[in-house]
Amino acid sequence: MATKTHKPTAVEKKLVGLADVVIAAAERAKDPTFSIPIRALSNVSFNERKGLIEMGHKKQARSFFNVGMAKKFMQTVLVADALSELQRAGLTTSLREIYYRTKHTIKNSHENTFDTQDESDPVIEDLEVSLAALREELHVRAENSGSIVGPVVFGDDGDRVDCSRLGKGGYSVPSIVEPEYLEIRRCTADFVLLVEKGTQWNRLSEDKFWRRYNCVLLTGNGQPPRGVRRLARRLHEEYRLPVYVLVDNDPWGYYIYSVVKQGSINLAFESQRMAIPKAKFMGLSSADPERYELPRNVGIKLNEKDIARAKELMNYQWFQKPAWQAEIKRMLTSGLKYELDALANKDFQYLTKKYLPRKLNERDWLD
Repeated sequence: MATKTHKPTAVEKKLVGLADVVIAAAERAKDPTFSIPIRALSNVSFNERKGLIEMGHKKQARSFFNVGMAKKFMQTVLVADALSELQRAGLTTSLREIYYRTKHTIKNSHENTFDTQDESDPVIEDLEVSLAALREELHVRAENSGSIVGPVVFGDDGDRVDCSRLGKGGYSVPSIVEPEYLEIRRCTADFVLLVEKGTQWNRLSEDKFWRRYNCVLLTGNGQPPRGVRRLARRLHEEYRLPVYVLVDNDPWGYYIYSVVKQGSINLAFESQRMAIPKAKFMGLSSADPERYELPRNVGIKLNEKDIARAKELMNYQWFQKPAWQAEIKRMLTSGLKYELDALANKDFQYLTKKYLPRKLNERDWLD
């Protein structure tokens, strides 16, 4: 029987290209060097027309003969080799397994290639931006850490998944949600509500909020992972659904919203495929404690870290709108932050029966 010929993917060719750089340099007795785009605030800009954070063109040379960079260079080659192996085998794997696949002790030494996963994960991100290939295209996935419930039907590996018939626990959002892995077969919702906290998502799901208001409930249990953000973007793009973001009233909630809307500084190279510039901030707003008569004793005093973070946000270009400057200043003036959970002080179902219905009816959100 004839052996099936392996046809390299475009991503595999890019990975092999890195090896070619090393080989070519060695043949010329030159120092092998990679150019890695800088993933930091100093190399991003805010495109006001698109409403996106975009990566600039600054790069850092990573060379083998530089003592300070030799280990990082070696790590980059090791991870690239492991990713190329995945491409050839047509397999996907986890961030954790990449770490263990590339970890070993260097011969005749006590030095490990990687000591912790905190070293290997950033290398994968470096390769993503260097090769212009998303992690999903590199066949690397993170652990599922999101949930979705509502009137949407998926096709997942040949299985039909109806998110309106899975009980209050909903469907676990995969880390890879690209069309070739997750098909959106039908969606009849009017909007997407992206909820920061799993506890509040549970309340909304248990109370069947999605059924009464015909929406999709989505959560990433904190900072939404890529799969959750990408799925929200797909629902927004493919079904023209508005996306509303519900977070705590604190600097960290504000930042989560901004990441959903504009993209993040660290992953600016992915903004075009993940950010949702038309997303709206549903709350909690710093005006809500007074508007909804929440007592001050359910507020939490801002600490020094909160205050510093809030002032940092105020300086970001994407928070320069007057409404956002007023929002953050109001929180700082009050000296308090409020969790979504604080709404339970009024009633266990206050979020689903009073707060959100009023927000939606009054179109009370920030852009």
